[in-house]
Amino acid sequence: MSQPNQYKTTTPTHTQILQQDQARVTSIHSRMGDNLRQTDASIPAKSGSVVGSGNYIVTVGLGSPAKQLSLIFDTGSDLTWTQCQPCVRSCYKQKEPIFDPSLSKSYTNISCNSPFCSQLISATGTRPYCRNGTSTCVYDIQYRDKSFSVGFFAKERLTLTSTDYFDGFLFGCGQNNQGLFGGSGGLLGLGPNKISLVEQSAKKYGRFFSYCLPSTSCATGYLSFGKGGGPSKAVKFMPLSIVSGRGYLGGSFYGLDVIGINVGGRRVSIPALVFSSSGTIIDTGTMITRLPATAYNALRDAFKRGMKSYPQAEALSILDTCYDLSGSSKVSYPKIAFAFSGGLTLDLDATGIFYVASASQVCLAFAGNSDDSDIAIFGNVQQKRLQVVYDVAGGKIGFAPAGCP
Repeated sequence: MSQPNQYKTTTPTHTQILQQDQARVTSIHSRMGDNLRQTDASIPAKSGSVVGSGNYIVTVGLGSPAKQLSLIFDTGSDLTWTQCQPCVRSCYKQKEPIFDPSLSKSYTNISCNSPFCSQLISATGTRPYCRNGTSTCVYDIQYRDKSFSVGFFAKERLTLTSTDYFDGFLFGCGQNNQGLFGGSGGLLGLGPNKISLVEQSAKKYGRFFSYCLPSTSCATGYLSFGKGGGPSKAVKFMPLSIVSGRGYLGGSFYGLDVIGINVGGRRVSIPALVFSSSGTIIDTGTMITRLPATAYNALRDAFKRGMKSYPQAEALSILDTCYDLSGSSKVSYPKIAFAFSGGLTLDLDATGIFYVASASQVCLAFAGNSDDSDIAIFGNVQQKRLQVVYDVAGGKIGFAPAGCP
Protein backbone atom coordinates (compact mmCIF):
# COMPACT_ATOMS: atom_id res chain seq x y z
CA MET A 1 0.00 0.00 0.00
CA SER A 2 1.12 3.57 -0.66
CA GLN A 3 2.17 5.57 2.38
CA PRO A 4 0.12 8.63 3.39
CA ASN A 5 2.68 11.11 2.07
CA GLN A 6 2.31 9.51 -1.35
CA TYR A 7 -1.43 10.11 -1.41
CA LYS A 8 -2.60 12.35 -4.21
CA THR A 9 -6.21 13.33 -4.83
CA THR A 10 -7.35 12.46 -8.33
CA THR A 11 -10.15 14.81 -9.24
CA PRO A 12 -12.87 12.95 -11.15
CA THR A 13 -14.50 14.51 -14.20
CA HIS A 14 -18.08 15.80 -14.03
CA THR A 15 -19.16 12.82 -16.14
CA GLN A 16 -17.46 10.36 -13.77
CA ILE A 17 -19.06 12.04 -10.75
CA LEU A 18 -22.52 11.84 -12.31
CA GLN A 19 -22.01 8.26 -13.43
CA GLN A 20 -21.03 7.35 -9.86
CA ASP A 21 -24.14 9.10 -8.63
CA GLN A 22 -26.29 7.08 -11.03
CA ALA A 23 -24.67 3.88 -9.76
CA ARG A 24 -25.61 4.94 -6.23
CA VAL A 25 -29.23 5.48 -7.27
CA THR A 26 -29.34 2.12 -9.01
CA SER A 27 -28.14 0.58 -5.75
CA ILE A 28 -30.89 2.29 -3.74
CA HIS A 29 -33.58 1.29 -6.22
CA SER A 30 -32.47 -2.32 -5.98
CA ARG A 31 -32.65 -2.10 -2.21
CA MET A 32 -36.17 -0.76 -2.43
CA GLY A 33 -37.20 -3.32 -4.94
CA ASP A 34 -35.52 -6.74 -4.98
CA ASN A 35 -24.54 27.38 13.87
CA LEU A 36 -28.27 28.14 14.29
CA ARG A 37 -28.82 26.23 17.49
CA GLN A 38 -27.09 24.82 20.52
CA THR A 39 -26.17 21.15 20.18
CA ASP A 40 -24.66 18.39 22.29
CA ALA A 41 -21.93 17.60 19.76
CA SER A 42 -21.05 19.25 16.48
CA ILE A 43 -18.28 18.44 14.01
CA PRO A 44 -17.28 20.26 10.82
CA ALA A 45 -18.61 18.89 7.55
CA LYS A 46 -16.78 19.48 4.29
CA SER A 47 -17.25 18.73 0.63
CA GLY A 48 -15.92 15.32 -0.32
CA SER A 49 -14.19 16.90 -3.32
CA VAL A 50 -11.10 17.25 -1.10
CA VAL A 51 -10.84 13.44 -1.23
CA GLY A 52 -12.23 12.98 -4.74
CA SER A 53 -15.83 12.25 -3.76
CA GLY A 54 -19.13 13.87 -4.70
CA ASN A 55 -20.44 13.37 -1.16
CA TYR A 56 -19.65 15.02 2.22
CA ILE A 57 -17.14 14.05 4.88
CA VAL A 58 -16.50 14.50 8.59
CA THR A 59 -13.35 13.64 10.52
CA VAL A 60 -13.80 11.39 13.54
CA GLY A 61 -11.45 9.51 15.86
CA LEU A 62 -11.31 5.73 16.08
CA GLY A 63 -9.43 3.65 18.64
CA SER A 64 -7.35 4.27 21.77
CA PRO A 65 -5.39 6.38 21.17
CA ALA A 66 -7.73 7.90 18.59
CA LYS A 67 -6.70 7.86 14.93
CA GLN A 68 -8.33 10.53 12.76
CA LEU A 69 -10.32 9.32 9.76
CA SER A 70 -12.27 11.19 7.09
CA LEU A 71 -15.54 9.32 6.56
CA ILE A 72 -18.42 9.97 4.17
CA PHE A 73 -21.50 10.56 6.32
CA ASP A 74 -24.45 8.82 4.80
CA THR A 75 -28.13 8.88 5.79
CA GLY A 76 -28.74 6.10 3.27
CA SER A 77 -26.38 3.62 4.98
CA ASP A 78 -26.58 1.98 8.38
CA LEU A 79 -23.23 0.27 8.86
CA THR A 80 -20.18 2.39 9.72
CA TRP A 81 -17.00 0.88 8.35
CA THR A 82 -13.41 1.84 7.64
CA GLN A 83 -10.47 0.19 5.95
CA CYS A 84 -8.26 -1.77 8.35
CA GLN A 85 -4.75 -3.15 8.35
CA PRO A 86 -3.45 -5.61 7.37
CA CYS A 87 -5.84 -5.37 4.36
CA VAL A 88 -5.86 -9.13 3.85
CA ARG A 89 -7.28 -8.83 0.33
CA SER A 90 -7.40 -5.25 -0.97
CA CYS A 91 -7.59 -1.62 0.17
CA TYR A 92 -7.95 1.48 -2.00
CA LYS A 93 -5.91 4.66 -1.46
CA GLN A 94 -7.23 6.92 1.28
CA LYS A 95 -6.24 10.31 2.68
CA GLU A 96 -5.12 9.29 6.17
CA PRO A 97 -3.16 6.20 7.24
CA ILE A 98 -5.32 3.08 7.23
CA PHE A 99 -6.59 2.16 10.71
CA ASP A 100 -4.54 -0.54 12.44
CA PRO A 101 -6.60 -2.28 15.18
CA SER A 102 -3.48 -3.92 16.64
CA LEU A 103 -2.34 -0.45 17.82
CA SER A 104 -5.57 0.25 19.71
CA LYS A 105 -6.20 -0.66 23.36
CA SER A 106 -9.98 -0.74 22.92
CA TYR A 107 -10.51 -2.89 19.81
CA THR A 108 -12.50 -6.13 20.17
CA ASN A 109 -13.88 -8.49 17.53
CA ILE A 110 -17.53 -9.53 17.68
CA SER A 111 -18.21 -13.25 18.06
CA CYS A 112 -20.34 -15.12 15.52
CA ASN A 113 -22.57 -16.19 18.40
CA SER A 114 -23.16 -12.63 19.57
CA PRO A 115 -26.65 -11.15 19.00
CA PHE A 116 -24.83 -8.11 17.58
CA CYS A 117 -23.63 -10.25 14.69
CA SER A 118 -27.17 -11.14 13.62
CA GLN A 119 -28.08 -7.44 13.42
CA LEU A 120 -26.00 -7.24 10.25
CA ILE A 121 -28.68 -9.08 8.30
CA SER A 122 -31.17 -6.20 8.33
CA ALA A 123 -28.45 -3.56 7.91
CA THR A 124 -26.62 -5.11 4.97
CA GLY A 125 -29.08 -7.61 3.51
CA THR A 126 -26.48 -10.37 3.77
CA ARG A 127 -25.94 -13.00 6.44
CA PRO A 128 -22.68 -12.67 8.40
CA TYR A 129 -20.37 -15.66 8.62
CA CYS A 130 -17.27 -16.97 10.40
CA ARG A 131 -13.92 -16.80 8.66
CA ASN A 132 -11.89 -19.99 8.29
CA GLY A 133 -13.54 -21.70 11.22
CA THR A 134 -12.79 -18.88 13.66
CA SER A 135 -15.45 -17.42 15.92
CA THR A 136 -15.12 -13.86 14.56
CA CYS A 137 -18.18 -12.33 12.90
CA VAL A 138 -17.49 -11.26 9.30
CA TYR A 139 -19.65 -8.62 7.58
CA ASP A 140 -20.10 -8.34 3.83
CA ILE A 141 -21.74 -5.26 2.38
CA GLN A 142 -22.19 -5.04 -1.38
CA TYR A 143 -23.42 -2.06 -3.39
CA ARG A 144 -25.10 -2.24 -6.79
CA ASP A 145 -22.36 -0.04 -8.28
CA LYS A 146 -19.96 -2.95 -7.54
CA SER A 147 -18.41 -1.18 -4.55
CA PHE A 148 -18.02 -3.37 -1.48
CA SER A 149 -16.47 -3.79 1.93
CA VAL A 150 -15.81 -7.09 3.65
CA GLY A 151 -14.15 -7.54 7.01
CA PHE A 152 -14.46 -8.13 10.73
CA PHE A 153 -17.43 -6.83 12.71
CA ALA A 154 -15.97 -5.27 15.82
CA LYS A 155 -16.27 -2.89 18.78
CA GLU A 156 -14.11 0.18 19.22
CA ARG A 157 -14.03 3.64 20.80
CA LEU A 158 -15.50 6.26 18.44
CA THR A 159 -14.59 9.89 19.21
CA LEU A 160 -16.70 12.73 17.81
CA THR A 161 -15.33 15.68 19.82
CA SER A 162 -12.86 16.15 22.66
CA THR A 163 -15.68 15.48 25.14
CA ASP A 164 -17.94 13.12 23.16
CA TYR A 165 -16.93 9.53 22.62
CA PHE A 166 -18.55 6.10 22.64
CA ASP A 167 -16.94 2.93 23.90
CA GLY A 168 -17.99 -0.34 22.33
CA PHE A 169 -19.16 1.27 19.08
CA LEU A 170 -20.09 -1.39 16.53
CA PHE A 171 -18.38 -0.96 13.17
CA GLY A 172 -16.89 -2.83 10.23
CA CYS A 173 -13.12 -3.26 10.09
CA GLY A 174 -12.66 -3.74 6.35
CA GLN A 175 -10.10 -6.18 5.05
CA ASN A 176 -11.28 -6.18 1.42
CA ASN A 177 -12.58 -2.88 0.09
CA GLN A 178 -13.04 -1.48 -3.38
CA GLY A 179 -15.32 1.11 -4.95
CA LEU A 180 -16.40 4.69 -5.38
CA PHE A 181 -15.30 6.10 -2.02
CA GLY A 182 -12.63 8.53 -3.24
CA GLY A 183 -9.87 8.97 -0.68
CA SER A 184 -12.20 8.71 2.31
CA GLY A 185 -11.55 6.11 4.97
CA GLY A 186 -15.05 4.61 4.57
CA LEU A 187 -18.60 5.44 5.63
CA LEU A 188 -20.30 6.83 8.74
CA GLY A 189 -23.76 5.26 8.78
CA LEU A 190 -26.58 7.61 9.85
CA GLY A 191 -29.53 5.45 8.79
CA PRO A 192 -32.33 4.31 11.14
CA ASN A 193 -31.13 0.71 11.61
CA LYS A 194 -30.06 -0.54 15.06
CA ILE A 195 -26.35 -0.56 14.21
CA SER A 196 -26.23 3.00 12.82
CA LEU A 197 -24.53 5.80 14.75
CA VAL A 198 -27.92 7.44 15.29
CA GLU A 199 -29.24 4.36 17.08
CA GLN A 200 -26.04 3.46 18.91
CA SER A 201 -25.90 6.98 20.37
CA ALA A 202 -29.66 7.15 21.09
CA LYS A 203 -29.30 7.21 24.89
CA LYS A 204 -27.12 10.31 24.71
CA TYR A 205 -28.57 12.21 21.74
CA GLY A 206 -32.14 10.91 21.68
CA ARG A 207 -32.10 10.00 17.98
CA PHE A 208 -31.82 13.67 17.10
CA PHE A 209 -29.26 14.98 14.61
CA SER A 210 -28.85 17.69 12.00
CA TYR A 211 -26.47 18.87 9.34
CA CYS A 212 -25.79 21.61 6.82
CA LEU A 213 -24.01 20.75 3.59
CA PRO A 214 -21.70 23.55 2.41
CA SER A 215 -22.22 24.86 -1.13
CA THR A 216 -18.54 24.94 -2.14
CA SER A 217 -15.36 22.99 -1.49
CA CYS A 218 -13.94 25.98 0.41
CA ALA A 219 -16.90 26.37 2.79
CA THR A 220 -17.56 24.40 5.98
CA GLY A 221 -20.87 23.05 7.22
CA TYR A 222 -21.58 20.80 10.18
CA LEU A 223 -22.94 17.50 11.43
CA SER A 224 -24.51 17.80 14.90
CA PHE A 225 -26.05 15.39 17.37
CA GLY A 226 -28.51 16.05 20.19
CA LYS A 227 -31.22 18.63 20.77
CA GLY A 228 -29.10 20.96 22.88
CA GLY A 229 -31.17 24.14 23.15
CA GLY A 230 -33.60 22.80 20.56
CA PRO A 231 -33.92 23.62 16.86
CA SER A 232 -34.01 27.23 15.71
CA LYS A 233 -37.39 28.89 15.15
CA ALA A 234 -36.60 29.01 11.43
CA VAL A 235 -36.90 25.22 11.17
CA LYS A 236 -40.23 24.00 9.80
CA PHE A 237 -41.12 20.37 10.41
CA MET A 238 -43.09 17.71 8.58
CA PRO A 239 -43.70 13.97 9.15
CA LEU A 240 -40.77 11.58 8.74
CA SER A 241 -41.22 7.91 7.94
CA ILE A 242 -38.82 4.96 7.99
CA VAL A 243 -38.65 3.01 4.75
CA SER A 244 -37.19 -0.49 4.73
CA GLY A 245 -35.11 -1.69 1.82
CA ARG A 246 -35.81 -5.10 0.35
CA GLY A 247 -33.73 -7.70 -1.41
CA TYR A 248 -30.19 -8.78 -0.71
CA LEU A 249 -28.90 -5.22 -0.18
CA GLY A 250 -31.23 -4.55 2.75
CA GLY A 251 -30.90 -1.37 4.79
CA SER A 252 -33.37 1.34 5.71
CA PHE A 253 -34.03 4.96 4.76
CA TYR A 254 -35.69 8.17 5.91
CA GLY A 255 -38.89 8.79 3.95
CA LEU A 256 -40.45 12.11 2.91
CA ASP A 257 -44.01 12.78 1.76
CA VAL A 258 -43.73 14.93 -1.38
CA ILE A 259 -47.06 16.18 -2.70
CA GLY A 260 -45.96 18.58 -5.43
CA ILE A 261 -43.35 20.81 -7.07
CA ASN A 262 -43.50 24.54 -7.81
CA VAL A 263 -41.60 26.16 -10.67
CA GLY A 264 -41.55 29.93 -10.95
CA GLY A 265 -44.10 30.20 -8.16
CA ARG A 266 -46.65 27.94 -9.83
CA ARG A 267 -47.54 24.35 -9.00
CA VAL A 268 -46.52 22.01 -11.82
CA SER A 269 -49.28 19.71 -13.04
CA ILE A 270 -48.28 16.31 -11.67
CA PRO A 271 -50.90 13.70 -10.68
CA ALA A 272 -50.83 13.11 -6.91
CA LEU A 273 -50.62 9.36 -7.52
CA VAL A 274 -47.15 9.77 -9.08
CA PHE A 275 -45.46 10.66 -5.78
CA SER A 276 -47.62 8.49 -3.54
CA SER A 277 -46.91 5.43 -5.71
CA SER A 278 -43.14 5.76 -5.83
CA GLY A 279 -42.46 7.24 -2.40
CA THR A 280 -39.50 9.52 -1.66
CA ILE A 281 -36.43 9.21 0.54
CA ILE A 282 -33.79 11.77 1.58
CA ASP A 283 -30.20 10.67 1.09
CA THR A 284 -26.90 12.51 1.63
CA GLY A 285 -25.09 9.84 -0.37
CA THR A 286 -26.95 10.59 -3.62
CA MET A 287 -26.00 13.81 -5.38
CA ILE A 288 -28.71 14.55 -7.95
CA THR A 289 -32.39 14.38 -6.95
CA ARG A 290 -34.22 11.65 -8.85
CA LEU A 291 -37.90 12.05 -9.65
CA PRO A 292 -40.48 9.73 -11.15
CA ALA A 293 -40.28 10.09 -14.93
CA THR A 294 -43.70 11.79 -15.13
CA ALA A 295 -42.77 14.32 -12.44
CA TYR A 296 -39.36 15.03 -13.93
CA ASN A 297 -40.74 15.61 -17.42
CA ALA A 298 -43.25 18.12 -16.06
CA LEU A 299 -40.57 19.91 -13.99
CA ARG A 300 -38.15 20.02 -16.92
CA ASP A 301 -40.71 21.38 -19.36
CA ALA A 302 -41.81 24.11 -16.95
CA PHE A 303 -38.19 25.04 -16.24
CA LYS A 304 -37.38 25.19 -19.95
CA ARG A 305 -40.18 27.67 -20.51
CA GLY A 306 -38.65 29.94 -17.92
CA MET A 307 -35.18 29.63 -19.49
CA LYS A 308 -36.13 30.01 -23.16
CA SER A 309 -34.07 33.20 -23.59
CA TYR A 310 -30.81 31.33 -22.91
CA PRO A 311 -29.03 29.10 -25.45
CA GLN A 312 -29.11 25.42 -24.67
CA ALA A 313 -25.93 23.38 -24.27
CA GLU A 314 -25.01 19.75 -24.72
CA ALA A 315 -26.39 17.30 -22.15
CA LEU A 316 -24.03 16.15 -19.38
CA SER A 317 -24.35 12.46 -18.60
CA ILE A 318 -27.68 12.00 -16.76
CA LEU A 319 -28.42 15.76 -16.90
CA ASP A 320 -30.35 16.44 -20.10
CA THR A 321 -31.30 20.13 -19.65
CA CYS A 322 -28.23 22.35 -19.90
CA TYR A 323 -27.52 25.96 -20.90
CA ASP A 324 -24.64 28.08 -22.16
CA LEU A 325 -24.53 31.03 -19.77
CA SER A 326 -21.03 32.20 -20.70
CA GLY A 327 -22.43 35.33 -22.39
CA SER A 328 -24.71 36.29 -19.50
CA SER A 329 -23.51 38.62 -16.75
CA LYS A 330 -26.77 38.10 -14.83
CA VAL A 331 -29.10 35.12 -15.05
CA SER A 332 -32.81 35.16 -14.29
CA TYR A 333 -34.17 31.70 -13.63
CA PRO A 334 -37.42 30.18 -12.36
CA LYS A 335 -37.28 29.27 -8.66
CA ILE A 336 -38.03 25.67 -7.70
CA ALA A 337 -39.76 24.60 -4.49
CA PHE A 338 -40.91 21.24 -3.10
CA ALA A 339 -44.28 20.92 -1.38
CA PHE A 340 -44.52 18.36 1.42
CA SER A 341 -47.36 17.07 3.53
CA GLY A 342 -48.10 19.10 6.63
CA GLY A 343 -48.12 22.36 4.68
CA LEU A 344 -44.35 22.75 4.35
CA THR A 345 -42.98 24.30 1.14
CA LEU A 346 -39.21 24.21 0.73
CA ASP A 347 -37.56 26.76 -1.58
CA LEU A 348 -34.31 25.50 -3.06
CA ASP A 349 -31.15 27.57 -3.08
CA ALA A 350 -29.66 28.35 -6.52
CA THR A 351 -26.92 25.83 -5.75
CA GLY A 352 -29.68 23.23 -5.43
CA ILE A 353 -31.15 24.03 -8.84
CA PHE A 354 -28.07 24.15 -11.06
CA TYR A 355 -25.14 21.81 -11.55
CA VAL A 356 -22.31 23.93 -12.97
CA ALA A 357 -19.75 22.08 -15.08
CA SER A 358 -18.55 25.34 -16.68
CA ALA A 359 -20.02 28.70 -17.66
CA SER A 360 -20.93 27.19 -21.01
CA GLN A 361 -22.54 24.09 -19.50
CA VAL A 362 -24.89 24.83 -16.60
CA CYS A 363 -27.47 22.08 -16.10
CA LEU A 364 -30.76 21.58 -14.29
CA ALA A 365 -29.67 19.47 -11.32
CA PHE A 366 -32.46 16.89 -11.49
CA ALA A 367 -32.89 13.61 -13.31
CA GLY A 368 -35.76 11.27 -14.00
CA ASN A 369 -36.05 7.63 -12.98
CA SER A 370 -36.62 5.14 -15.75
CA ASP A 371 -39.88 4.04 -14.17
CA ASP A 372 -42.53 5.90 -12.15
CA SER A 373 -42.54 3.06 -9.64
CA ASP A 374 -38.86 3.55 -8.69
CA ILE A 375 -38.32 5.37 -5.42
CA ALA A 376 -37.70 9.13 -5.69
CA ILE A 377 -34.57 10.43 -3.95
CA PHE A 378 -33.99 13.91 -2.52
CA GLY A 379 -30.23 14.23 -3.05
CA ASN A 380 -27.43 16.24 -1.52
CA VAL A 381 -27.21 18.89 -4.28
CA GLN A 382 -30.75 19.98 -3.41
CA GLN A 383 -29.88 19.97 0.31
CA LYS A 384 -26.94 22.40 0.01
CA ARG A 385 -26.94 25.27 2.54
CA LEU A 386 -30.14 24.00 4.17
CA GLN A 387 -30.29 23.22 7.88
CA VAL A 388 -31.75 19.71 7.88
CA VAL A 389 -32.97 18.45 11.26
CA TYR A 390 -33.91 14.82 11.98
CA ASP A 391 -36.06 14.19 15.02
CA VAL A 392 -36.23 10.45 14.49
CA ALA A 393 -37.74 9.74 17.91
CA GLY A 394 -40.43 12.35 17.27
CA GLY A 395 -41.12 11.07 13.76
CA LYS A 396 -40.42 14.36 12.01
CA ILE A 397 -37.86 16.12 9.83
CA GLY A 398 -37.32 19.87 9.47
CA PHE A 399 -35.69 22.34 7.11
CA ALA A 400 -34.47 25.94 7.39
CA PRO A 401 -32.74 28.06 4.75
CA ALA A 402 -29.17 29.40 4.82
CA GLY A 403 -27.87 27.13 7.57
CA CYS A 404 -24.25 27.39 6.36
CA PRO A 405 -22.19 29.00 3.54
